[in-house]
Amino acid sequence: MQKTLQPAKIRVQIKRSLGFFILALFISGLTAIPIQEQLEMLLPYTDSIALFRTWFQHLHTAVVVTKEKFPVLFYGLDWLAFAHFMLAILFIGPYKNPVKNKWVIQFGMISCLCVIPYAMVFGYIRQIPFWWRLMDCSFGIFGYALLKYVYEKIKLLETKK
Repeated sequence: MQKTLQPAKIRVQIKRSLGFFILALFISGLTAIPIQEQLEMLLPYTDSIALFRTWFQHLHTAVVVTKEKFPVLFYGLDWLAFAHFMLAILFIGPYKNPVKNKWVIQFGMISCLCVIPYAMVFGYIRQIPFWWRLMDCSFGIFGYALLKYVYEKIKLLETKK
């Protein structure tokens, strides 16, 4: 006999998943701000893998030179962080009322899917290594999978009403 989930249990699953998603968006936004400090913290750990060491050293040099000569460009990272914070806030709606705010989950799923072509095209244009673009795409893939899970739980919740 298959165990059927009660609406209260489904809501808990949705809240846990969306809580994680909101936190991940927020932390992702935070990481856009202290970029130089983060690279300096990561560099010592990249010594064992030459590919990572070369890439992170290249990034660090670009950040230091840009910060020195063109600090205005870091304003773009500030706005990137802001966008992540606002998207995290957006998901509070379905966290509180998943059925009413199902559209936010659909928007998030579409956004996650759009990460893939965006990372591939602009990563290529900006000369980002392919392996790094794949890592960027993984955020879209995992985000989509999590939001798809939430979406299915919301549909299940709708049938329980």
